[in-house]
Amino acid sequence: MGFKEDKPKSLLSVEADPKTKKGKAKNWLTGILYLFPHKAFGFDICPAAERAQCAEPCLNLAGKGAMTSVQASRIRKTWLFHNEREWFMAQLYRDIEALERRAAREGMRPAVRLNGTSDINWEEIRFGNGKYSLMECFPMVQYYDYSKLPRVPQNRNYHLTFSYSAAPEFQVLVKKALKFQMNMAVVFRGGIPTEFMGRPVVNGDEDDLRFLDPEGCIVGLKAKGLAKKSTSPLVVDAKIIARQAA
Repeated sequence: MGFKEDKPKSLLSVEADPKTKKGKAKNWLTGILYLFPHKAFGFDICPAAERAQCAEPCLNLAGKGAMTSVQASRIRKTWLFHNEREWFMAQLYRDIEALERRAAREGMRPAVRLNGTSDINWEEIRFGNGKYSLMECFPMVQYYDYSKLPRVPQNRNYHLTFSYSAAPEFQVLVKKALKFQMNMAVVFRGGIPTEFMGRPVVNGDEDDLRFLDPEGCIVGLKAKGLAKKSTSPLVVDAKIIARQAA
């Protein structure tokens, strides 16, 4: 397929979408890694996707993601992640290093989201003879991700927001996230409510800087791409919530 020979010059996309551009107004320069989600090449990089029933409305095809060239790029990066791990991690290291330098030049702070369209536990992906994670290599970089795998980050410079789904088989993970007191990102159709699950809702579409959100909140996100018409339990109908609260 030519993936091994046709390697990308960069793995991180910097200022790749409107929300990360909004973050620049708050003095943050953001780089995001976009891979091909769920199952590809015999691997599963979104291990909770089936329980959450989120594969069908995934953001992978939202916006520019629907372009064939973008999909091809994500598939190529995913193949390299699985089959050329040493090269992949070295390139990712160089990309984060370059982002940090650029942020310094522009008087900004660097942020990295490694799971743009994946759900990998990056704290377990190590190199340098297995000694270091990327968080440890770049302690001045703020890492953050959305995840359906509830856990407490091991590194202070890594922030996780739990990604909610109403799927019955996913509720054990929701309860675990509540136990860990994680903020939760919820995709809403028909507007964003002011409260959900007894928690205040903040507008997560104003920027992508989830590590700046107040503790104990729901991060409301408007349904985008295929999620607009999806019947998946990933998407919560805000009108139904309003009627129930009335």
